[in-house]
Amino acid sequence: MQRIHTFLDLVLAQGGSDLHLVAGNPPRIRLHGIAYEVKYRDLTADDIYNLVFDLIPENLHSDFKEKGNADFSYDYGASGRFRVNVFQHLGGLGAVFRVIPTEVISLNKLGLPPVLKNLTRHRKGLILVTGPTGSGKSTTLASMIDFINEERHGHIITIEDPVEFVHHTKKCLFSQREVGTHTPSFSKALMSALREDPDVILVGEMRDQETIHLALTAAEMGILVLATLHTNGAAPAVDRVINAFPAGEEPYVRTMLSTSLIGVISQQLVRKTDNKGRIPAIEILINNAAVSNLIREGKIDQIENVIQSGGMVGMQRMDTALMRLVDAQLISPEEAYFKSRVKADFEALLEGREVDESKTPSDTPDSVNMN
Repeated sequence: MQRIHTFLDLVLAQGGSDLHLVAGNPPRIRLHGIAYEVKYRDLTADDIYNLVFDLIPENLHSDFKEKGNADFSYDYGASGRFRVNVFQHLGGLGAVFRVIPTEVISLNKLGLPPVLKNLTRHRKGLILVTGPTGSGKSTTLASMIDFINEERHGHIITIEDPVEFVHHTKKCLFSQREVGTHTPSFSKALMSALREDPDVILVGEMRDQETIHLALTAAEMGILVLATLHTNGAAPAVDRVINAFPAGEEPYVRTMLSTSLIGVISQQLVRKTDNKGRIPAIEILINNAAVSNLIREGKIDQIENVIQSGGMVGMQRMDTALMRLVDAQLISPEEAYFKSRVKADFEALLEGREVDESKTPSDTPDSVNMN
């Protein structure tokens, strides 16, 4: 335990987001989106086994041996919590530790648009938070849940794999359930949650058709449902929900979604100009009459146009968000160009600059020292 704690202390001291331990390689720490080697020897398969195997909960041992991987959370006392994935690979074992902050950061401190507060004030419906892995979806959802906890009384149920942020009662009662520990699946937990008098349900990930259907049903029943999807963009998230169902059921699903959807928040993290942190760039879709009609009629490809013209009600395209961050000098034109969807809109900002997407920022280290 002492050896793994040394590595965990290092990633926390460096302000990293992830620790990577893979047999045949030295440890790596991800800082502001970039994975750097720790100045340490290559870890053997036995090293990894001795470092991490005892962390795996006993109830997951058989699952790990059968499937070759295990997901769980590790509580490191006052120092913090980690989301852990241990896996088998060609060289032996590997593990990734994702840092989970001990305190939920408020929406204001995260620098998220104020319209997110208005979305969370709805009493029923579906809010989707989307983006690639490591884009801060869990942090955004935790902040939205915390805002609800501060504003009104109610019962909040979270269903996660594993439980990440631990919420404490302010005005709301919390029931936090972990897939694999407290329930066999997201869908089983959602089915049970419908009978547990919830005001808000957080679904860590909508992975399958049954989970999506139950989330839509809960939203129609008068419950506020917040959930994540791994899609790049607000419109693709809508498309993903619909396409999860057989073609014959799509008209019914489109109708359900058109009436229950509150909005979609699509985000990615972009490196700040000082290379000392990252900031979220947010695309926002708010369901209004125009969006509802497009969803019902299956014209998902036209949603982008509604987002572009919906600035007055809080909607925002990803490229608009990036341009605003450039104008505020919070991110560089190069970073905006790399993260943008329509790159032609950013080419004028790069005149006279040499663009190299693989270039490492000059003031970031090639490696991290073990102290």
